[in-house]
Amino acid sequence: MITKQQALDYHSRGKPGKVEINPTKPCMTQLDLSLAYTPGVAQPCLEIKENPADVYKYTAKGNLVAVVTNGTAVLGLGDIGAAAGKPVMEGKGVLFKRFADIDVFDIELNTTDPEEIIKCCQLLEPTFGGINLEDIKAPECFHIEETLKATTNIPVFHDDQHGTAIISGAALLNALELVKKDISEIKVVYAGAGAAGIACAKLYCTLGVKPENILMTDSKGVMYEGRGDEFNKYKAEFVRKTSAHTLADALKDADVFVGVSVANTVTQEMVKSMARNPIIFAMANPDPEITYPDAVAARKDIIMATGRSDFPNQVNNVLGFPFIFRGALDVHATAINDEMKIAAVQALANLAKEDVPDEVAQAYGVDYFKFGREYIIPKPFDHRVLTWESAAVAKAAMDSGVAQKQIDIEEYKTQLSGRIGRGRIIMSVITDKAKKSPKKIVFPEGESTRILRAAHIIASEGIGTPIVLGNKYKILEIADEGEIDLIGLEVIDPNESPKREVYAERFFQKRCRRGITIDKAQAMMYDRTYFGIMALEMGDCDAVLSGVTSEYPATMRPALQIIDLNPGITRVSGLYAMIDRDKVYMFADTTVNINPTEDELAEIAISASRVAKAFNIEPRIAMLSFSNFGSARYPESEKVARATEIVMRKAPDLIVDGEMQADTALMPEYIKRYFPFSHLKEPANVFIFPELNSGNIAYKLLQRIGGLTAVGPILMGLSKPVHVLHRTLDVNQIVDMAAIAVVDAQSS
Repeated sequence: MITKQQALDYHSRGKPGKVEINPTKPCMTQLDLSLAYTPGVAQPCLEIKENPADVYKYTAKGNLVAVVTNGTAVLGLGDIGAAAGKPVMEGKGVLFKRFADIDVFDIELNTTDPEEIIKCCQLLEPTFGGINLEDIKAPECFHIEETLKATTNIPVFHDDQHGTAIISGAALLNALELVKKDISEIKVVYAGAGAAGIACAKLYCTLGVKPENILMTDSKGVMYEGRGDEFNKYKAEFVRKTSAHTLADALKDADVFVGVSVANTVTQEMVKSMARNPIIFAMANPDPEITYPDAVAARKDIIMATGRSDFPNQVNNVLGFPFIFRGALDVHATAINDEMKIAAVQALANLAKEDVPDEVAQAYGVDYFKFGREYIIPKPFDHRVLTWESAAVAKAAMDSGVAQKQIDIEEYKTQLSGRIGRGRIIMSVITDKAKKSPKKIVFPEGESTRILRAAHIIASEGIGTPIVLGNKYKILEIADEGEIDLIGLEVIDPNESPKREVYAERFFQKRCRRGITIDKAQAMMYDRTYFGIMALEMGDCDAVLSGVTSEYPATMRPALQIIDLNPGITRVSGLYAMIDRDKVYMFADTTVNINPTEDELAEIAISASRVAKAFNIEPRIAMLSFSNFGSARYPESEKVARATEIVMRKAPDLIVDGEMQADTALMPEYIKRYFPFSHLKEPANVFIFPELNSGNIAYKLLQRIGGLTAVGPILMGLSKPVHVLHRTLDVNQIVDMAAIAVVDAQSS
């Protein structure tokens, strides 16, 4: 569980907030400036004046959404005001960008007057391709959305209503298929008559539920005729003539329960009273109307979904809004209509029945997902959601006549598949692999605030069991000052540990013929790095991470002295995973070997291929040089050519070629034209540098100038995982390295 300080640090460190604006065109020269602004900007302005539709051609409108709120119904926080809701709206923008590559301006309006919100959104129409209404309380939210849909020509979508309805609607269709029930015959009970509850009921009716088979409850119980309340027009649609007055009454013999209310409103007895094969969507967050364990304990024939990620069938709105807007924007839709919402439902329902890629299962720490009672809706990290759902929405927009632009759907699917690549989710895959089988990780630098914060996250998220080394009182003091929760962490002071003598004896045995006396071995075990790596050698932990407060050799030297190399490996080497927005590249050797021999280069390549596979990347290896296949015959390039031959001989199943220049390795068309004999038919993703200078320079330039994320350094070749933490790593990067170390340990 995250702490208050973690959340505050996350939002405040570096640039405050979570979003920034980046230009998409160069602005480096006087010519660039003249084109970007005056006088060049006048030309697109005049074109748009003559043809208003050209605003999509010459501006960012077609990829820009406004997330608009007044802060009156923020998450589970209620009416906290516009400014206090801004972090949530920025977060919404992050999700739009992360999952569908849509840019967002969040707009917080300091008003509770729905007419003012309507007027503001109407005036903003020239700027945005769509408007996402967010966290506006009912019933005002209904009026605002209805009015804007009637008076604007861009998509307006209140996600609090329709997001939950669409995702749960897909889950409903699949659940009914599994239990073999006809949607027109089922009895559905709703807890919660706010925006989400009413939207769910309306959409379910569109899907085939009969209105007379719906009972809805609010905070006073079932909404029945004669209750004596004055229902607003939105609630009034679901007032029924019934003798059921309580939720318990309503649930008797019900087929489906839809909860969008508050925690603990449903009991096990209520679940037992439902019809055979009951379907329960308990979607209150963070705590559902009935917990998953309680519900499945009450009925073995249940199908259940919640809003939580730690149980099967999470109804997560992120499966909806980014992809719906993506499809709507790309056809310049004037609205998001029922046909588009139904298309999104059907796309999600159908995708859940497809074979699930291994990488999706691995991202969630399981062996596989298969359509069934515990998998009725896709997972947000399934990259196929973008292609399936956005394409379905775009097609529905065209078919229903609200699209202003016609596109080829098959070609569009290809474009979508390349818009959001695997680069963005690569660390999620590794982290969830780690969570599947957590390991003990020793951090010798336990008196570092960064290490303690990272260790807390590692423990609380179940990535591993951190063991921090240092003076216990000093660590407690640092933790107290930094408000760091040490629950789940083990603290060991080598100065007081009874293991120190055992480790010293074992170290002496390993190094007694290399200048180490027993006295020297005992003294060296006071060094926390030596102590930690000896703990790894003796099986008292599974991995060691060190280096944020020490020099690189201070970790490397003990590791090389204590931990054996893998069979067939003669040298330790280093790798960085370079993560771009859409791609992941492996760079080796970037940290260890100054001028490796041809045999060592081959070892590095084979080791790097194993790391790539751990990241769920099928390696395509380029052995780099300044020469292309003998074009410049020098000892340096010929060394790389011979190393390539060694790799091909030792690992014939690998896709590898060289020697080649770096740009050649990334241009398959160039290779096809000039080097048709090459084994590389697609761009390389693993790059083996001929010596340390080039590798180290390349990764640092890409990191600092190119903006790629460098994950590492990852040490390769040791039989047990020891990784060096670079001094500049922040807390989250340390957590990433811990996840990599755990995955490394899982295969050791």
